[in-house]
Amino acid sequence: MKFINYAIGTLVLFGISMSASAQKYKTAADTGKLNIEYAKVQNDIADLKVKLNEAQGNLPAFKTKASNAGSDAQTAADASSNDASKATSGNLSDSKDSKKSADNAYDKAKDAKSANNNVGKQNEKIRKLTNSLKERNQRLKDLDIMRAAINEQTPSNPKQ
Repeated sequence: MKFINYAIGTLVLFGISMSASAQKYKTAADTGKLNIEYAKVQNDIADLKVKLNEAQGNLPAFKTKASNAGSDAQTAADASSNDASKATSGNLSDSKDSKKSADNAYDKAKDAKSANNNVGKQNEKIRKLTNSLKERNQRLKDLDIMRAAINEQTPSNPKQ
């Protein structure tokens, strides 16, 4: 219960601090700082897009590996089952083969599980990159709004 109270308190303080600092750049003197942050955010967006495209490009390879590992695990399990049924005759050689086959099937199953975990990790990476990209795009929009507000405050140059 204490953890929930701390978490809620932290979120409330975080929300208050974010709303208080939302309009960071307010005057024409802040234009230089705004332009620097604007360029930084644009670079972050470009980097995130590259990383996202790379992660999305790698996803089919992870899915293929997971599919192949699953097929291999199923094949090994079937072979292990066949060897186990042969081992019931009491022959020592068949029993040893059955044990090796069972160990192989277990290893293949672990490989398939690992490959499926890798697909999940790649999907999570794509989700995080997408969320980061949305946040940076929102920040860019906020900076555009601030820039427009500053431009409205500055008097236009009269024609001479």
